[in-house]
Amino acid sequence: MHLAAWPVFLPLIAGFITLFAKAKGLLWQRVINLLTVLGLIILSIVLIKESSAGSIHVYLLGNWVAPFGIVLVLDQLSALMVAVTSLLALAALAYAMATDTDAEGAHFHVMFLILLFGLNGAFLTGDLFNLFVFFEVLLLASYGLLLHGGGSLRAKAGLHYVIINMFGATLFLFAVGTLYGIVGTLNIADMAAKVAVLPEQDLGIIAAAGLLLLVVFGMKAALFPLYLWMPIAYSNASAPVAAMFAIMTKVGLYAIVRVHGTVFGDGAGELANFYIPWLLGMGMLTMMLAAFAVMATKRLREQVAYLVLASVALLLISVGLANHLALSASFYYLIHSTLVAGGLFLLADIISRGRGSFDDRLESGNAMPSAILIGVMFMFGIVAITGIPPLSGFFGKVLILSASLDHQWSGLVLGVVLVASFLMIITMARTGSTLFYNVLPITEKNVKSTNHELANSDSINVSSSSISSRISTIAVISLFAMSPLLVLFAQPITAFTESAAKQQFNSKNYIESVLSKRAIESEKN
Repeated sequence: MHLAAWPVFLPLIAGFITLFAKAKGLLWQRVINLLTVLGLIILSIVLIKESSAGSIHVYLLGNWVAPFGIVLVLDQLSALMVAVTSLLALAALAYAMATDTDAEGAHFHVMFLILLFGLNGAFLTGDLFNLFVFFEVLLLASYGLLLHGGGSLRAKAGLHYVIINMFGATLFLFAVGTLYGIVGTLNIADMAAKVAVLPEQDLGIIAAAGLLLLVVFGMKAALFPLYLWMPIAYSNASAPVAAMFAIMTKVGLYAIVRVHGTVFGDGAGELANFYIPWLLGMGMLTMMLAAFAVMATKRLREQVAYLVLASVALLLISVGLANHLALSASFYYLIHSTLVAGGLFLLADIISRGRGSFDDRLESGNAMPSAILIGVMFMFGIVAITGIPPLSGFFGKVLILSASLDHQWSGLVLGVVLVASFLMIITMARTGSTLFYNVLPITEKNVKSTNHELANSDSINVSSSSISSRISTIAVISLFAMSPLLVLFAQPITAFTESAAKQQFNSKNYIESVLSKRAIESEKN
């Protein structure tokens, strides 16, 4: 019964302990954080096993029954999201410790754990208002992590990030207040049951509130035209923070699937799936604009940020197809895109450090140390993220496109996805050529300049025997390794994602599981 609560409570408790352990030094904070993340990974494996049978576990906080009390709901989708978040967190944390990113400012580990608390809470809550609360918690933690280490560029990106999310929070409250005023509840299951039997005069205002929520979740997911904050924030954050941000856009996508898919799903009467055309259309437009932005940008970190945007757009398209095969494909692609994108942010940092004063600018520079190894890693990551065979990006796109064939917009979906993918493949091939082949000729001046930069910087030399360099490289490789593993174990993984998709479409089961959960009676002597 308590399993559904521990992914929320564990990082929260660890965050408080880490705050008090700050006086003991950085090593104590690192140990606590690392043990917590490892514990979350073990816990997420148990959660996936528990949910794989298709049952929905409901935890009543304070032993108050729904819809009056706060509930946490564990199903296959929420278990999957907790698992992906935990795996990404381990690699990002290892990289932060290996490169001493966590030592660049105060309270890195506390904010990291509070971010995990907010993320897991958002994935597990069954209440719309508490979804807002967890959104704000993870956003507050992400503000601090974005600014960690200081710098004018981060301060500017942080300002944009704060303003746009404050605007989104205001819209969220307007939408939540409107829904509560009409249906009298904020429990997602109870709201779905009441929306299904709404009188006709209330349908218009509920639809407006639902679209307002779609705008808010679309803002979190970086849906057009609400994505302009995202590349600036992601490209200016430190590498491990940017890697963790790869899951942040998925929170908005998850909220759309959970809230709109339950409240405005097939059982919502006249409002059933009314938001789908908006989601599908904006998803396709976002993907094309992301592909053009990948072509136009002049810095590697920004390019990776736009690749993340393109992957999120594809997920939104898949959800917008509104069938269980497409939703299953989107869950599979979500695992792939989140972990590979996180690895690309870490790799972009390794490349920028290795290029010295050329940083991550997409222009010819001096050859970097261990260019062959880094180049192979870069090629592998790009093959995965752009969807070239035989890695999981290609497999995921094939699943999504196959699920679109029976849709009335199938031709448009195929055209957008294939054209955007082709443009990104060509552009990233050019980027790889610029970084690893079109290097400046070796001259005595360049050699002296390079040696001077390496001697006076914190560049990561992945060929060195230092433990830090090896750990940072392993962090990247471990995330990239998930791509071939997703292909090798495609059968059990797709079986799980298909079961999770069917569970999402069976909103009646979700509603009954939440509303029928009874409080625990105390034992009497």
